[in-house]
Amino acid sequence: MRDGFIKVAAMTPKIKVADPVYNTEKVIEDLNKAYENKSKIIVFPELVLTGYTCNDLFLQPLLLQKASEGLSKVVKATSGHDSLVFVGLPLEKDGRLYNVAAVISDGELLGFVTKRMLPTYAEFYEERHFTEGPVSPEYVLFEDSEVPFGSNILFDCVNVPGLMVGAEICEDLWVADTPSTSHALAGASVIVNLSASNETVSKDEYRQLLVKATSARLLCGYIYASAGDGESTQDLVFSGHNLIAENGRILAESKLFENDPIYSEIDVNRIRFERRRMSTFGGDVKDDYVIMSFRLNTEETMLTRTFAKTPFVPGSDVLRNKRCEEILAIQANGLKKRLEATGCKNAVIGISGGLDSTLALLVTAKAFDLCGLDRKGIVGVTMPCFGTTDRTHSNALNMTKALDATLIEVDIKEAVTIHFRDIGQDPENHDVTYENCQARERTQVLMDMANKTGGMVIGTGDMSELALGWATYNGDHMSMYGVNASVPKTLVRHLVKYYADTCGNAELTRVLLDVLDTPVSPELLPPKDGVISQKTEDLVGPYELHDFFLYHMLRCGYEPKKVFRIALSTFEDSYDRETILKWLKSFYRRFFAQQFKRSCIPDGPKVGSVALSPRGDLRMPSDASANIWLQELDNL
Repeated sequence: MRDGFIKVAAMTPKIKVADPVYNTEKVIEDLNKAYENKSKIIVFPELVLTGYTCNDLFLQPLLLQKASEGLSKVVKATSGHDSLVFVGLPLEKDGRLYNVAAVISDGELLGFVTKRMLPTYAEFYEERHFTEGPVSPEYVLFEDSEVPFGSNILFDCVNVPGLMVGAEICEDLWVADTPSTSHALAGASVIVNLSASNETVSKDEYRQLLVKATSARLLCGYIYASAGDGESTQDLVFSGHNLIAENGRILAESKLFENDPIYSEIDVNRIRFERRRMSTFGGDVKDDYVIMSFRLNTEETMLTRTFAKTPFVPGSDVLRNKRCEEILAIQANGLKKRLEATGCKNAVIGISGGLDSTLALLVTAKAFDLCGLDRKGIVGVTMPCFGTTDRTHSNALNMTKALDATLIEVDIKEAVTIHFRDIGQDPENHDVTYENCQARERTQVLMDMANKTGGMVIGTGDMSELALGWATYNGDHMSMYGVNASVPKTLVRHLVKYYADTCGNAELTRVLLDVLDTPVSPELLPPKDGVISQKTEDLVGPYELHDFFLYHMLRCGYEPKKVFRIALSTFEDSYDRETILKWLKSFYRRFFAQQFKRSCIPDGPKVGSVALSPRGDLRMPSDASANIWLQELDNL
């Protein structure tokens, strides 16, 4: 359970319809498999002890008796194991039959959660046999124990903060007002569903959509265990489609008709963070609820779930291209509005031949097209100085021409040299003053060029640079509209590549591909043998690591040790432990120390769920201390 990860399982035994004795054995076999896998929350299908398709056999006393005896055996089988187990069976109470989930922990029956929504349409005919369960719990005697019986029962893990589990049964998920909604509002962070959902064409897609959407809407983990092909009879076929989801993401999914158990780890701490973050998420509505307690042993959960190396970049080509098109549209339309609001017909961009300024130029071209403005109004200014290489200079020139924008070259070497003389800076001293004088001179040129043309300066800096403070204050830090302000560096590359692949301009594509092949550099130090000598990632660390750290700190609310843990497993084939720890410490130091730069950044379009604007997503004090975050890393 370290870091909030809880191992969970959805099991589908291969049962025999109307044979509770056999089915009990299979449930216990699968229960032991789940224990071997260190699972803590284990969910079996609806009516698994008898089978869902018993029809009028549900009225037979012998079937009900054997199901009850089977439950007793399952309860005993859980003894000595710290877990929360959900098993489906029919249960008689006061002369009526109910479809219930028995909830068990360490040899103790904690309660019966009743099914509320009984389908009686199409192939379903549940009201013939079952009665809708009560919402407010009543009590029922099972063997020697009186336990709660109803829908509104939650199971609270007393030694794992935030782990509270609610249950619903099959059709309960498919209705407009689901029991899981009230469960979540009452504090349930994990919802389980015991289901017997038969298979028809494309039903698996809809089922997956329901589970994803419910876990997203309720900000919860969702475990869905469905009946398998042992249940199939007469006109119905079952596939054992099991799903585990968290906050709208499918963590594990079984293949249809294979009856395989699935396992994953639900991140309860992430769920708690999301609920704290979303002020509109209601909570603490526990009227009519009975809360039952259970305990789990504190131990480290081995992770099987994976984390994307580039969380800002979709893994599939189709989704990535769709995302790139959408982001470019957001950027361009944001700038379009600013151009229209100010009446500007011209835009000024510093073109370096690097990735960020390339993306800014491409976005500006799209915005001008949307406004119906002549691209000649885009003034691309290249400002060669001490670190400029022929390769980047040539790419800047060719790219601007290929886009039919206006190109102006302003060599700033002489102006910077004079400035060195004025402030007493030794040109041979290649310190931060040497570098920043060039960056600020370039910004001055751009600002004055904007005044001269009646235009606005378009900022080129990206979100990863803002996170690290890798920008010269009042240099490239400043503009009149920053189109890349919420685009991380790992995504910038894909946006440029997408444009190159779709622009239909062979010359522009050639230039863009060469830009993509050029090392990221501010080019503020003299080149060596005509080649870039100053590589950004050698100085501040790999952007793929920093973007990974940024996403999981801000979007997921992970503390430093948790970020480090998942980074170790995610990048084990790329970086060693010392390298990851070094750059993680650097990330936290820089992120906190450089907030003053972010506190006064220009406007720019928000494109994703993580953004650093002081007017929107990150209202952070400029003088906050990073001590407790760094101390946690020092103790690793």
